[in-house]
Amino acid sequence: MTTTPSPASAQRLPRDLALVTVAIDAAMVLVNMAIQLWPDSPHGEQLRSTYALPGVWIPMVFSIGMAWVLAAALAWSHGRNALEKRGVGSVARLPHPRIRYAAVYIAVLVLNFYLLSPLFYEVQLLFMPGGHLHDLFGSTSMSAAMALFTVLQSVAQLILLVLGVWVSAWFALRAASAAPSDAQQQDDDEAIGASPRRAVALVGAAVFASLQMWSGVVVSRWTSVARGMDGLELLIAWMLPPLVAFALAFWGGWLGANAGLARVRPFRAVAAAALAFVLVQVSCIAIALAWVMLATWSHSFDNAGGLIGFALALVLVYSVLVVVLMRAATRWLYRRD
Repeated sequence: MTTTPSPASAQRLPRDLALVTVAIDAAMVLVNMAIQLWPDSPHGEQLRSTYALPGVWIPMVFSIGMAWVLAAALAWSHGRNALEKRGVGSVARLPHPRIRYAAVYIAVLVLNFYLLSPLFYEVQLLFMPGGHLHDLFGSTSMSAAMALFTVLQSVAQLILLVLGVWVSAWFALRAASAAPSDAQQQDDDEAIGASPRRAVALVGAAVFASLQMWSGVVVSRWTSVARGMDGLELLIAWMLPPLVAFALAFWGGWLGANAGLARVRPFRAVAAAALAFVLVQVSCIAIALAWVMLATWSHSFDNAGGLIGFALALVLVYSVLVVVLMRAATRWLYRRD
């Protein structure tokens, strides 16, 4: 028995793919946590006491949330891109895209959780005290090597997340037919609905905030900046920056997107967010280094007021850079629309 293609169902596909992504991610995390914390598991009691520490569960929750937001934004982008490029009618004729996407995405997560993650952990043990590389090179050189490995591991996990969503979306959407005609495309643009400008700003802000949180997670793994904070201070320190980054990136994306946009072209928004993120980090690092050199020369850091002024100025510079560079990147990538 065949089902009648439903344009309304096709229009909901981007949202559904994002929801399916988050639901599968959440289920996989819950299953994995249940296996680790089960009372009869070998290290269950030790893990329960470890996860109860604010310094452990707070960064872990926000790290997981970052991955969910980024994966959902990418999944939505794949669905919206299919609607805009292939047309509502073509997407409506796809055979069970949500089920196919879910099946592949579950396989990808199982592979990541139970094969690649343990492999990364085994490699990480080589850098720990007592590991082969640690005994071979010594503690001094291993500190730099461990920091480099942490960054590379985080980059690899980020790439795997992006590839996992891409493979799942490709398998779910690959049976679509040829692109629609210009007249049909105009009808589809009207039928798809949703404000393209707002969608561009939301996708860009979600990707930018996720990348900013990802960089924070990377830095937290080999620094001790937040170890002296209590639970509430740590929670605020992890919660406030991504919210501020999202708001600033949304503002910049909104200013950069043309009010008369007909289509979202979501991967341009993703590219704009990634480009703006890289430029913001490079600019902030360069400005901070120049400021430190100048302050060291003029002895401006000899008192607490100089340090507080430096921190506030850096926050202000970051805020301005996010809005300006996000606006510029979005406008440049959407200049043909």
